This record gives sequence, structure tokens and C-alpha cells, in this order.
Amino acid sequence: MESDTRLAELKAEAHRAMERAYAPYSGFRVGAAVETTEGRIHGGCNVENASFSVTICAERVAIGAAVTAGGRHLRRVYICSTSSDPVPPCGVCRQALAEFGADLEVVSEGAEGRIRAWTLGELLPEQFRLEDHVSQDDDGPGSGMEWHS
Repeated sequence: MESDTRLAELKAEAHRAMERAYAPYSGFRVGAAVETTEGRIHGGCNVENASFSVTICAERVAIGAAVTAGGRHLRRVYICSTSSDPVPPCGVCRQALAEFGADLEVVSEGAEGRIRAWTLGELLPEQFRLEDHVSQDDDGPGSGMEWHS
């Protein structure tokens, strides 16, 4: 039951975030909530910009909130949007999520209440992970990095 309660809390935070979305250009509001492995929940919403490339997705805003609060590992993300169907994270957000949870649970809810769930591994099977490409004892630009799994 604890998992059902946590999922309900994630859903509520994602919906609160979606209500605060700044989407004057597309009208496509998105809210996301991430749960850290420590059980903390952080929300985020999409923030559009007149210079479209500056727009940031809800998932990355939520990741930023988690990192700002000290989170480093994610367990799950819940996404809701004004789309009638559940939408998965975009490719950029999939890669951003992989940095903090290689196989986390992704749950998405459409405006009509339909829900889909995936693992991040299903959505992004060939994740780019720096430790897979750079030796930990490499003297290059990545040396001195904090490595995590």
C-alpha cells in the first residue's frame, strides 16, 4: 500500500505543477513529479519561451528541483499533460532522467485519465552514460568527477 500512497502523492504533485505551467505559445501544459530513492518528491512544469529553443520541459525542471534539494538518484517520475493520451518524456528528458536513474519507472497520465507506464530502459534502451565511455582513471577533462552508478 505504501507504493500506492507514494504514487498518489506523485500524481498530486504533477497535477499541481501542471496547473502552474507557463505555456502561452503552445497551450500544451505539462507537469512532472520525480521521486528520489530517499522518498522525497519534487515537482516541475514546462516553461515556454518566445525563443522556442530556450523552452524547458517539466521533467527537467523537476530533476533540477530534486538536485537542488540534494537528490542524486531517482526512483520514479509521474507526468501529466493536457494531451488526451499519456505522453512519454521527449528524447532529451529521457537522457536527462537516465543520469539520475538508469531504469526508473515512468508513469504518464493523459487529460482523459488514461495511464501508461514504462521503465526508462524500455524508452531509452541505449542510454549514454559517461562512465561507459571514459575511464575513471582518465586524466582528461572528466578526471576528478564524482562517479555514480
